[in-house]
Amino acid sequence: MKTVVFVLLDEYADWEGAYLSSQFNQLPNWTVKTASVQQEVSSMGGFKTSVDYFISDIPADVELLVLIGGNSWYLESQELTNLVANRLVTGKKVAAICGAVDFLARNGLLNDRKHTGNAVYLWQEYEQYTNTKGFVEQQVVVDSLLVTANGTATLSFTNEVLKLVNAMPDDQVDQTIALHQLGFYTYCEKFGNPYA
Repeated sequence: MKTVVFVLLDEYADWEGAYLSSQFNQLPNWTVKTASVQQEVSSMGGFKTSVDYFISDIPADVELLVLIGGNSWYLESQELTNLVANRLVTGKKVAAICGAVDFLARNGLLNDRKHTGNAVYLWQEYEQYTNTKGFVEQQVVVDSLLVTANGTATLSFTNEVLKLVNAMPDDQVDQTIALHQLGFYTYCEKFGNPYA
C-alpha cells in the first residue's frame, strides 16, 4: 500500500486538494493521510479536519507529500522546511500548489529546479529565493520529482501529480481529469458516457 500525505495548514484551500485526494482514495493500492503543525485545522470553506500526523510524525517512507495552499503558508517552520528539503535531496516526490509554493520559494527550496507559482514578483523580498530564471509562466511545472502549480491550476495539478506517481496510465489520467475540465456533456461527445 502506498501512502500520500496532504499537508494542510489552518485556512487551507480545500478545493486545491479535493480532486487529487478523491482520485487517490478511489485507487485500491493507495491510502490518503493528512498532516499539519496542529491537531485540527479549518479550511477556507469551513471544513474542520483532524489530521493523522503532526509534521514530525510523517513516516519517512511515504510515496508522496502534497502541500496544499491557503492563507497560513507565511509560517516559519524549520521542521517543515527540513522535511521538504530532505525529500527533494533524497529523490522523494513532492507536490505543492499556490501558497505552499510561496513557502518553498521563501525557504530557498526552488533554487535548483524549474517551477511555477502564483507570480514570481511576489517573491522579490524573499532573500533565499535566487532562481527567477527557473520560474515558468505555466499552470503547472514538473521538474524531476517536484510538481509546482499556481492557485488556479487545481485540475492541471491533479493531472500531473497522478502522472508523476504512475497512479494509472497517462491516457487514463487525462481522460479522468477531462470529465471535470470539459463537463459531462462535452466529455460524452468526445469519449462516450463514462457511467453507461
